[in-house]
Amino acid sequence: MAESFITESLSSYPHPDYAEIVVVRHGQTIWNAERKVQGHLDVELNEIGRDQARAVADKLSRGPKISAIYSSDLQRAFETAQIIASKCGVLEVVKDFDLRERHKGDLQGLSHLEIAKTNPISYKALMSKNEEQEIPGGGESITQLLERCKSALLRIGKKYKGERVVVVSHGASIEILYKWACVNGYDYEGKIHNASISVFHLYDEDKWNLKVWADVSHLSKK
Repeated sequence: MAESFITESLSSYPHPDYAEIVVVRHGQTIWNAERKVQGHLDVELNEIGRDQARAVADKLSRGPKISAIYSSDLQRAFETAQIIASKCGVLEVVKDFDLRERHKGDLQGLSHLEIAKTNPISYKALMSKNEEQEIPGGGESITQLLERCKSALLRIGKKYKGERVVVVSHGASIEILYKWACVNGYDYEGKIHNASISVFHLYDEDKWNLKVWADVSHLSKK
C-alpha cells in the first residue's frame, strides 16, 4: 500500500518531485438521476451534468496551469473533460480506456433499487468482500479494476512529474484509487458525488499521497 496523507488546500503548486493529479468524477447523467447501473454502457451527460462540469472547469481554471487532461473514453467522462479543457486552455483531451468505470456485468442497465431481487447472484458478487470475485456477465473484480486504474495513473504521473494533470473518471474507479492511496486501508465516509474533485500527489508507485478527497464546494455555488 502506498504512503498517504490528507491536507485541506486544493490550490498548491506542483513540486518537482511529484505529479499533481486532479481526479474528477464525470457530471451527472440521466441514469445517475434514475439510479441505473452504468458500468461500461455509454450514457451521455444530462443538463445538470453539463452545468456541474462547467462548475469544475471554472474552479480549475483559477488554479495552477494544467499540462494535460486525460479521460475515460466513455462519453459522460469525455464530455466533462472537454468542458474543462475548453475553459482551462488545454487543446486536446487524451482518451484512456483504463480510466473507465468498473465493468458490472449482468447488472449494467438495471435499476440499483431492483438488482438485489432480480439478479441476486450478480448482486452478491458486486457486494462481495472477496477482491478476486468477478461479476457474472463479463464484470470485473476489485483486483482487476485496481490494476487497470493504477496502471493508468502511474503512466500519467511518470510522464508529467513536476506538473499538474486532470483526469476525468468514474465513481468506482476513483473509489479504488482512494483505497490504493490510503495506508490505513479502505475507510472513508460519504459518497463520491458527480463532478467531485480529488487531488493526488504521485511521487512513485510506493508513495501516492491523497491531498483532497471528493470536494464539491464548487457545486454549492451554482
